[in-house]
Amino acid sequence: MEGVKSEDFAKVVEACTLCDMCFMTKCPYVPPHSFNVDFPHLMLRYRAAEAKAGKKDFTARQLGEMDRNGRLATKISPLVNWAAEKSNTLTRPAMEAVAGIDAKATLPQYASRTFVRADRQEPVAANKSAPAFGKRKAALYATCFVNYNKPATGMAARAVLNHLGVETVVAYPGCCGMPFLEQAEMDRMAANAAKVAKELVKLVDQGYDIVTLTASCGLMLKSEWALIVPENADVKRLAKAVFDIDEYVVDIAKKEGLPDGLSPVPEGISVHMACHARAQNMGPKAAEMLRLLPDTPIDVIERCSGHGGTFGVMKATHDVAVKVGRPVFRAAATQARGHIVSDCPLAAQHIVSHVRQAAEKDGKEAKVHAPQHPIEIMARAFGLMEA
Repeated sequence: MEGVKSEDFAKVVEACTLCDMCFMTKCPYVPPHSFNVDFPHLMLRYRAAEAKAGKKDFTARQLGEMDRNGRLATKISPLVNWAAEKSNTLTRPAMEAVAGIDAKATLPQYASRTFVRADRQEPVAANKSAPAFGKRKAALYATCFVNYNKPATGMAARAVLNHLGVETVVAYPGCCGMPFLEQAEMDRMAANAAKVAKELVKLVDQGYDIVTLTASCGLMLKSEWALIVPENADVKRLAKAVFDIDEYVVDIAKKEGLPDGLSPVPEGISVHMACHARAQNMGPKAAEMLRLLPDTPIDVIERCSGHGGTFGVMKATHDVAVKVGRPVFRAAATQARGHIVSDCPLAAQHIVSHVRQAAEKDGKEAKVHAPQHPIEIMARAFGLMEA
């Protein structure tokens, strides 16, 4: 830090995506070292001080209103998705000029039917012949992204768990607050934590495990909430009952076993290890789960994709996000597998988009499917969803 001028500190903070990888794998001065350095939360404290001083990014704050945006956008999803298309030369330049959203960034689409609604409209039951039947109950925490943007991930998770014999319910009391954390709106994040934990603990009391469907939400429920509201008893209890969906399937496979019928995926899978999955300290569960598939080539990419929530979307940081992600894009292109998956949906979208763009520049076509969550591959391998 002796080589960084004080007036340049803000640039360092802006460049932090809160991926936690410096704390987890890079920095030698984390506890139990006497320096006790926690760089991600140092950046967070700086942002909190700036926010308290009134220095807030209006667009980033509005993008962080996940539940408000989701409720509105799903009602008019065809119009919203049309406006968000990167090829839309009418709306995207205007969004860049007015809101600072980079016209080159691929934006997530909204579903017309939320995951919560889809679950309610299509009831299911656990597979009575599966080894785990009668032994487990899981409440799928929908997460804002899966609920509003990618219900297919939730339906895949539900289908797989039901097939494994697990009784499921879907719960979504609200967003976990990660977007508020990113903007250092700590009071709002704490309020979301208290609200969601209060509702999910009721399911824990009924014997349900809580299963999260995106890596960031899993990290929030397992550890980040407890750092922000350490006195909240519901948060403490909930943290002990939370599983990532990949982690949960692997645990079932080890303890109860899986039903027969998994098919191979011969075109192979590139598994991106999302930073917030790695920060959960549970091991490479996505890769471990997918290695249960017979005769399926699996490659692992263990590096940050660079997206980092709004970091990959805003004009000020999009090009940096692409630069950070280039080694990942190159690795995925070199592996040339038919599927690219990640526990972070935005990372998967970011990687697939740039792999395709790189191929187009070379006059080629990247033969890769749409970005997916690992659980979607499992659902298709069991024949529970169309390929």
